[in-house]
Amino acid sequence: MPLPILALALAAFAIGTTEFVIMGILPDVAADLGVSLSLAGLLVTGYAGGVAVGAPLIVWATARWPRKAVLLTLLGVFIAGNLLSALAPGYGVLMVGRVIASFAHGSFFGIGAVVATSLVPAERRASAISLMFSGLTLANVLGVPVGTLIGQWAGWRATFLTVVVLGALAFAAVAALLPACPATSGNGAGRPGGLWRAPVLLGLVLTAFSFGGVFTGFTYIAPMLSQLAGLSPSAITGCLFLFGLGLTVGNSLGGRLADWRLMPSLVGILAVLTVVELLLTQALVSPVLAVPAVFLWGVAAFSVVPGLQANVVGEAGDAAALASTLNVSAFNVGNAAGAWLGSALIAADVSLRLLPAFAAGMSAIALALASFILVMKRRA
Repeated sequence: MPLPILALALAAFAIGTTEFVIMGILPDVAADLGVSLSLAGLLVTGYAGGVAVGAPLIVWATARWPRKAVLLTLLGVFIAGNLLSALAPGYGVLMVGRVIASFAHGSFFGIGAVVATSLVPAERRASAISLMFSGLTLANVLGVPVGTLIGQWAGWRATFLTVVVLGALAFAAVAALLPACPATSGNGAGRPGGLWRAPVLLGLVLTAFSFGGVFTGFTYIAPMLSQLAGLSPSAITGCLFLFGLGLTVGNSLGGRLADWRLMPSLVGILAVLTVVELLLTQALVSPVLAVPAVFLWGVAAFSVVPGLQANVVGEAGDAAALASTLNVSAFNVGNAAGAWLGSALIAADVSLRLLPAFAAGMSAIALALASFILVMKRRA
């Protein structure tokens, strides 16, 4: 694979780390800033909301820019947002920093995927995208647990400063290694007509509900493992590593299943995800069961991702690039809604133990929708 794709993967690693590491340091942030756990959880909602709103707008606004210039600008915004987060004197400024950093997320992955495919022969495009997105899964295997460990050792601000360094390294790598690229408008960014078809819109809703369930519980994984399972901070870091490893396994497994039979595999995976989340209500109170349960949760959670992305892009026709970015936004609409739901439940004094049950409820809605889409496609 060309070195420029490795530069994109490094950027994906940095972006993925800043999105997910907040879950590991959430109790520390809440305690240091003097806010409730439910209010701190809204930092996840704010980030995800920024991705959801900002990604399609940025892709549209920069459609005529050279792609390299767009990617470097996005990385600059990402660095600035994380630096502001690290230096934030209070909760409000931290929220602003998170939202600023989030603007780089969805559009970078949408445009970066197009760039990655342009750097290799046609028969290697899927491998190029997979390599770029491996930075995102690696962020969950290494970035999140290491970032959590740094936060526990040196304070949560040190975690964000570490992400700033990663962003700067990614900026330098992209600037040095990525060749000049033409504007994005030739890849469907300016032809949104295919987005308004029912299968595309239903696919976006399916994506939002699928990950909304995951984030209803995952946003509060650190306090759940601490308060319910009684795990130490170092053990929680190990569980986050296992969750990230599960995401990596799930990403590979989900891709193979989606290539085999797209919608039937999505229905099956969502059924498994719903069951796993229901079982978490029992497993998380046991330090012995919590560890393997978290790994299985990661596998089931990310197994849906390749199929959800392939479903929307495959239905969008000429608007595939914009559809890809909008689906990233849909993931983050689900993330924001799930984090908000978890926050609302905690504020209403609902037990942490019941959060996975509400997550299972959202996954069950996604399962019903996927089953409907499968029936609709078979009748078409």
